[in-house]
Amino acid sequence: MDHKIELDYSHPQVMAILNVTPDSFYAGSRKSDEKAVEERVEEAVSQGASIIDVGGYSSRPGAEVVPVEEEWRRVAEGVGAVRRVAPTMAVSIDTFRSEVVERTLDRFGEVIVNDISAGELDPGMIPTVARCGVPYLAMHMKGDPQTMQSRTDYRRDITTEVVSYFDRRVDFLLESGIARDRIILDPGFGFAKTLEQNYELLGGLHRLVEQGFPVLAGLSRKSMIFRALGLTPNESLTGTIALDWECLRQGASILRVHDVREAVETVRLFEIFQQQNAG
Repeated sequence: MDHKIELDYSHPQVMAILNVTPDSFYAGSRKSDEKAVEERVEEAVSQGASIIDVGGYSSRPGAEVVPVEEEWRRVAEGVGAVRRVAPTMAVSIDTFRSEVVERTLDRFGEVIVNDISAGELDPGMIPTVARCGVPYLAMHMKGDPQTMQSRTDYRRDITTEVVSYFDRRVDFLLESGIARDRIILDPGFGFAKTLEQNYELLGGLHRLVEQGFPVLAGLSRKSMIFRALGLTPNESLTGTIALDWECLRQGASILRVHDVREAVETVRLFEIFQQQNAG
């Protein structure tokens, strides 16, 4: 089945999070049975999502290692639900394992590969993506979900570190055969970064946008919001909306969110604001 993905970056896109996991940091995003998964897909589609991001391996700090077979089972359940409910919806899979990517492509056709490690955790990932020609979302992270929170030491300011990392990594992706128009960048808010570093990186997000690739901002209900405010993830929607607006202002092309309706409305208001203040 052919599901060629072509995203329209002339307007900010909203990516809905679909966690087919029992342990994601935000309890409201966890969907562990077929009916709940399909209901989440239906909700995201009705609220205006343009991409659904299926995750079968929680990347929260300290997350337990998930066997490949179990991750694949979860991913297949999630992608299968999207294909049944919304056959033309763009799907991304949140995985750093090339085997999961290959199985998904074999069964379901083209998907976006959302790799939190930018190919650093599986040497087979970049060759697989290059061979298949699928969109590739590369995120900045040091270490892995089990070790990343002990890897917050940087020689320079965090924005310079992230921009420099992608300067090198993009060159490697291009040399490896991944087409320029298939690359998306994610600064990795919350991954191997302290609360203070997250806000420094947010302030310099435009520097990553200036590299000329679509940039994804994924800070929905993260600790940089709820810890700063003394809240819980469940209480962090208002903070998410506020920071999503700032990401849009600096040029982010995709918002990765738990709360689709609110993000879609934020994008609409931002575009109205831009139109009224153009020139």
